[in-house]
Amino acid sequence: MTDLFFNKKGVEISLQAKVKAFLFVMLFCAITMSAFAQSTPRVKSSVDSTTIKIGEQVHFKIEVETDTTAQVIFPEGQTFMPLEVVEVLPTDTLINQDKFNLIKKYALTQFDSGHYTLPRQQIMINNKPYFTDSLKIEVNTVAVDTTKQKMYDIKGLAQVDKPMGDWWKWLLLGIVAAAIVGGLLYWFVFRKKPLTEEEKIALLPPYDRALAELKKLDESKYLIQSEYKEYYTELTNIVRSYLEDDVHISAMESTTDELITKMELLRDSGSLKIDDDTIKQFKNVLQTADLVKFAKSTPENTIIDRDRKTIEHIVVKTKEALPEPTEEELMEQEEYVEAFKQKKKKQQIKYAIASGAVVLVLVLGVFIYKYGFSSVKDSVFGHPTKSLLESEWVGSSYGFPAIYIETPKVLKRETGTPKGEALGTNSHQVFSSGSMHNGFFVQVSVSTYKKEADFDAKKAIDAAIAQVEKAGAKNMVVKQEGLTIPTGKEGNKVFGTLEIENPETRKNREAAYIILSFVQNGGFEQVIMVYDKADLYANEIVNKITNSIDFKTES
Repeated sequence: MTDLFFNKKGVEISLQAKVKAFLFVMLFCAITMSAFAQSTPRVKSSVDSTTIKIGEQVHFKIEVETDTTAQVIFPEGQTFMPLEVVEVLPTDTLINQDKFNLIKKYALTQFDSGHYTLPRQQIMINNKPYFTDSLKIEVNTVAVDTTKQKMYDIKGLAQVDKPMGDWWKWLLLGIVAAAIVGGLLYWFVFRKKPLTEEEKIALLPPYDRALAELKKLDESKYLIQSEYKEYYTELTNIVRSYLEDDVHISAMESTTDELITKMELLRDSGSLKIDDDTIKQFKNVLQTADLVKFAKSTPENTIIDRDRKTIEHIVVKTKEALPEPTEEELMEQEEYVEAFKQKKKKQQIKYAIASGAVVLVLVLGVFIYKYGFSSVKDSVFGHPTKSLLESEWVGSSYGFPAIYIETPKVLKRETGTPKGEALGTNSHQVFSSGSMHNGFFVQVSVSTYKKEADFDAKKAIDAAIAQVEKAGAKNMVVKQEGLTIPTGKEGNKVFGTLEIENPETRKNREAAYIILSFVQNGGFEQVIMVYDKADLYANEIVNKITNSIDFKTES
């Protein structure tokens, strides 16, 4: 009995140990789970009202409870579409023991009535995303008591002045450039500016020009600076040039002996009545000049003065020895003066053209640096797609159920379009602008279901691709992805490249295309755009059109 008792006692002790161990494990798990629960952030969201009137504000609140060391990033920007952010309030921070309670509030609004879904918002906590719940917001119209509100007749259409656009900037630039060029032409060509001393001398008859040049040589600094070679070179060139112009002998390229020989022959023939002593004096001056120029001889001042007077004496004696100028020679002199004036005028025109070209190059350089070469080239010479982008766009609703879209030109309704019974659609309306074969093409189509269950959006998208192929497209590259436009509506985007023949040039055109498809308000809406693949401005037009798409939401 004792062994059994002890055996029983031993069993009892063993059960107690197991119970204690189990309780210890449970306590440890509870502590661990509590600690884990405390370290896991909690995110809550709420709105102060789910029903507002048009233009009123709803306050959306996000509460985050997390550790004091956690990094929290709240939503920023227009992530609340289709509602608009009016104001983002500063973050409130409350400390609860070892926790932070962060509260972020946003003031949101909507200016169109309807039922809207406030999308889930992402909060980043320690680089890990957490999401709020989506919320339904109802925007009601403002009730108007028509019994008290006075009614008026509908007014007729009114003419609206078309905005000026940017053309005035280019006009102003053209006026400024024309004024600069005109000013340069006046200054260099048409303005009667006084002649310089050299120009006045050049217009004088040969004899008077030679004396004026000798006087100018006396005022030079050649002798002061001991530049004897330059002095004698100019001194002899004056008399040689005079002999060529008035005596009509080639003196500039002749040597001293050749020139003296020519003068002696003229004297002997009676064409030049000049004495031997004058020719001898002239020969001595030329020989002295040769020594100074080629032998680097330095003449005395008395010899320099003598040679200077001798040259003037030779010019005077030669003038006296010449017969009176004939009428033909006088005419030649007038022709020379007129030719000189024409030469000067041509020089002025060249200067004006060069200056104008420099101004234009500088202006173009500034614009190219600021706007880029392609933009300036297209602005100066024109570009069809750039003109579309910069024109006054038209915003309008097309079809039923209506799709609102802004385009460079009003879309025209296409007649004779198929209804699309095979796709489960009842009505099919098509509006387009441009041509798929050249330029920028945009087409909007709106269809309604026969029965929503019978409609297949995928087949409708395939039909749109088949439509592009039927127009002559080849080698189509097809890509597809989801799409959310700025108004918050979701759709499908099919895009890629293709080749299509231009019927006018018979050349293949490398083009890009985009097909946007939406199922909204009980209808199927589709936008097709085709444009040149290398067009720099087409992408801007595509983005602008895409961002303008909207649908009237039923209230």
